[in-house]
Amino acid sequence: MSIFGELMSKIFVHKPVAENPNIGGPIKRGITPAPGAGAPAAAPAAAAAAPAAAAHVDVEAILNKLASENKQKLEWKHSIVDLMKLVGMDSSLSARKELAAELKYGGDTGDSAAMNVWLHKQVMQKLAENGGKVPASLLD
Repeated sequence: MSIFGELMSKIFVHKPVAENPNIGGPIKRGITPAPGAGAPAAAPAAAAAAPAAAAHVDVEAILNKLASENKQKLEWKHSIVDLMKLVGMDSSLSARKELAAELKYGGDTGDSAAMNVWLHKQVMQKLAENGGKVPASLLD
């Protein structure tokens, strides 16, 4: 698994179960209600679309919750190192360089400060592109 894929999965795993307004209960992936069990029988397209609609994850809320439960004070909103630590990943320079290569960083990886700023912005952008709800203040 890629480093970004691992990071995303560590955040998205905390996603609360979405509510399906047609059923009145949680959507369970891979399970389609039986006809007459609260969902129309001829709704395969709607059933397939339900998981896509449930894909939005409130990234800020999840990370704030993790930060509140963490003994360390981690500045995940500004630091890629702290963000990686918060989700339990290796935040070493070599891991960040690998992430930079994966995300196609074009700058000097020897300038870790510039690389870290770029990485944080890219990670937030990629989380948003992959179904994460990320505040505009974290995308700037």
